[in-house]
Amino acid sequence: MRLLAIGAALAMAAGFPAAAQQPAEELPRITVEVDVVNVLCAVRDKKGGLVANLTKDDFIVLEDGKPQEIRYFSRETDLPLTIGLLVDVSKSQESLIEIEKQAAARFLAEVLRPKDLAFLISFGVDAELLQDLTGSVPLLRRALEELRLNAAVGGVLPPPVPTGKPRGTVLYDAVYLAAVERLQREVGRKVMVVISDGVDVGSRLSREQAVEAAQKADAIIYAIYYADPRYQFFADGYGTLKRMAEETGGRVFRVSRREPLEAIFAEIQEEMRSQYSIGYTPTNPAKDGSFRRLEIQTKQKGLRVQARKGYYALKRS
Repeated sequence: MRLLAIGAALAMAAGFPAAAQQPAEELPRITVEVDVVNVLCAVRDKKGGLVANLTKDDFIVLEDGKPQEIRYFSRETDLPLTIGLLVDVSKSQESLIEIEKQAAARFLAEVLRPKDLAFLISFGVDAELLQDLTGSVPLLRRALEELRLNAAVGGVLPPPVPTGKPRGTVLYDAVYLAAVERLQREVGRKVMVVISDGVDVGSRLSREQAVEAAQKADAIIYAIYYADPRYQFFADGYGTLKRMAEETGGRVFRVSRREPLEAIFAEIQEEMRSQYSIGYTPTNPAKDGSFRRLEIQTKQKGLRVQARKGYYALKRS
């Protein structure tokens, strides 16, 4: 099933045809608009270990360089979690898909709790929603079994309208659509786990637009760089995935013999369950749509905070 569009304008912007809304499997969650900025962060020590015993008084929050008063703080790991799993099924990933199926199924079975939701998107020459938001592990496992190579003959498919950009791996379009169509209206913690070699061929949107959409949806990107050595003559996409992850407060991982895919999923799971939730009311109350640069620090030296780099002060409708 193709991705559902929120509206024709967004669908046209992303280059996908608008689709009629289908009945939701579950009742949608209610989003409450409040003038509070919520930031999820993880803290690591010099050795890279997670630090989980800090308090509100250990943190400093700066917005555009100005200190902010922390009003809400929690080390709760009980906040609702929405996970978007985005899997690259382009030609360069052909030999990796079976491994991805098995590891992802175990990850979702272990990480999802009764109030959590997940969805699955595959992307190659186009992006496809294989499973909409659900808390059902069996449904997600069934959708993972549907992962198939999505490539044209020769690995590149010309677009329906001549644009000069062949379509082969629409990574940026997939991230954008996951953020806008599935995560933007959700509450709680929102995560995208992207498995790819990071090489985008033919997306209609740019990396910057994809990252902006994720930031506006308050979604963290965890990127897993998984590359078939046979396709290393392509540009190295590790740097692309690293920038996308770090701008949204996530991390990038590289699959290797020493760190297989299953071990990386375990690291992501541990981090998601070890985050701090920080909330504050900005001293700048303007809702002008501008980007506000965020910096989260700890008073204790030698600790590194992993959090999104900023947010958009969106106008309330």
